[in-house]
Amino acid sequence: MTTVRICVCGDEGTGKSSLIASLVKDVFVANKIQPVLPQITLPPALGTPENVTTTIVDTSARPQDRTTLRKEIRKSNVILLVYSDHYSYERVALFWMPYFRSLGVNVPVVLCANKSDLTGDGNTAQVVEEEMLPVMAEFREIDSCIRSSAKEHRNVNEVFFLCQKAVTHPIAPLFDYKEGNLKPACVDALKRVFYLCDKDHDGYLNDQEMQEFQAKSFDKPLAQDDLDNIKMMISKAAPGTSLDKGIDLAGFLLLNKIYAEKGRHETIWVILRKHHYTDSLSLEDGFLHPRFDVPEYSSAELSPAGYSFFVHLFLLFDQDNDGGLNVQELSALFAPTPGLPASWTESSFPSSTVRNEAGHITLQGWLAQWSMTTFLEPKTTLEYLTYLGFEAPNARDPITAALKITKARKRRRKPGRVERNVVLCYVLGGSGAGKSSLLDAFLNRPFDPLYHPTIKPRRAVNSVELHGGKQCYLILEELGELEPAILENQAKLDACDLICYAYDSSDPDSFSHVVDLRKRFPQLDELPAIYTALKADRDKTTQRSELQPDAYTSELNMAAPLHVSVTWNSITELFIALAEAATNPSTAFPKSEEPPPDRTSLYIALGATTCAALAAFMIWRRSTNSA
Repeated sequence: MTTVRICVCGDEGTGKSSLIASLVKDVFVANKIQPVLPQITLPPALGTPENVTTTIVDTSARPQDRTTLRKEIRKSNVILLVYSDHYSYERVALFWMPYFRSLGVNVPVVLCANKSDLTGDGNTAQVVEEEMLPVMAEFREIDSCIRSSAKEHRNVNEVFFLCQKAVTHPIAPLFDYKEGNLKPACVDALKRVFYLCDKDHDGYLNDQEMQEFQAKSFDKPLAQDDLDNIKMMISKAAPGTSLDKGIDLAGFLLLNKIYAEKGRHETIWVILRKHHYTDSLSLEDGFLHPRFDVPEYSSAELSPAGYSFFVHLFLLFDQDNDGGLNVQELSALFAPTPGLPASWTESSFPSSTVRNEAGHITLQGWLAQWSMTTFLEPKTTLEYLTYLGFEAPNARDPITAALKITKARKRRRKPGRVERNVVLCYVLGGSGAGKSSLLDAFLNRPFDPLYHPTIKPRRAVNSVELHGGKQCYLILEELGELEPAILENQAKLDACDLICYAYDSSDPDSFSHVVDLRKRFPQLDELPAIYTALKADRDKTTQRSELQPDAYTSELNMAAPLHVSVTWNSITELFIALAEAATNPSTAFPKSEEPPPDRTSLYIALGATTCAALAAFMIWRRSTNSA
């Protein structure tokens, strides 16, 4: 519930107390009322959308009451400044507004010209609109102005409604009167609203989209006459604007600027708040960052609804239909967001995923990138789903319906598949072993013979088709210079599904790095692993190691290293093997040294004994019955 505290100020005799009494009693109080009314609190009005409790504080302008006046002004949310004749009007600019500023208060001021029933009376110089404008231009804190009459009960309710609105729907964050334009933060928010409402992303809000916008923002249909009036307002303000295809972004911003200029800024606030904007024009934190906890040993993945949303986005923004998103198309897609996620920039996106020959991210790469992001940082995915306007198929479902939690996998040595479609594999090996080339081959990049040492961790993600036709997303990560720190971090190891030990089969010193890693980090033995001999297209050499790789893996009761080369087409078999091992982790651990005992003879003996016992029992029953 919102509480609005209104401090009613002004010179003596301007009708401050009469205004308050007229509001409360709904009629003018002719008899002399007390000089200063006690504080009044009004509950929320029935039928109003805002749940606002209003406290009205009457004040005295007498010098001896200045201390009380100062305290009340500082406690207020809005000031209602009342004047009624030329003298009190002059005092607005000469005394009252400078006095408010001297107190350092930063609250809106509503200017009220009271006693408008005396218009035409020679003793009263009634302030007309032309006289209000200069003082409003001089003092930007004046939110709005209104003429009223407590005696005739004219605009009394409206006076206090304007005070409420100045607090609940402030103009200051939206519009710059000095510049005559919407403020940048307001423009950015309205641009995102336009983006979300432009469902086909053709740059126009057609009549159907305007109807949907109206229903979402104001919970009521948009009459055709009202839509025609909106278009007419835009046409008058910007002659020559074509509205044949609908209202474009410029027209949408112009329409909201007109609302602000005409004092209808509550309309803008209704739009923004329906789209989850706060008073500071930022998205609500609870909306942008919904609670989403991933239990230990589980992971997050996109649900079918999440994948469907990202597929739809890709197809919408691939304007040239070349199967890839170029720089301009990506820029348009991410327009309502702060830009690319920080992790994407750090990983040199789009080099982390699949691209076409022109270097543009493909649909396969786009889905793989979001699958990796969801696996590594699900809250980032949720944040961007919010920015991009994801709506769950069931309107009652939260935005977290775009994600799902996988079943926890605690015992990796237990036979069976893990129920997850995104898996992470650390590629470990000495410098120059060919790890970076392996990641390039995974992304279908051409082989680069030049050696480029990896300094910071690098990831590559792609989809892999497993035996049987099922697909999963495999993330390959080489750790660079952070390898020791990452391998010492148990949380990092818990998130990893598989270790790929890689060595250069043509370099005699390469395999010793793998042996040394396992000695330095014995915790690696708790993870499934596959050994890979890279650069198999070169001459194989003897490794300077206590055991050769085949003997080493044999002693561990594990499969011999897979010999592959990134220059061979068969390299894809390695990626399938990695994905299969990650989804069936028990297959990538050392095999049992002893074969399972042959219990066939035992089963035969037990069967014979059971049959003999049954036969003896039947003979005994027959002999008993005969007797």
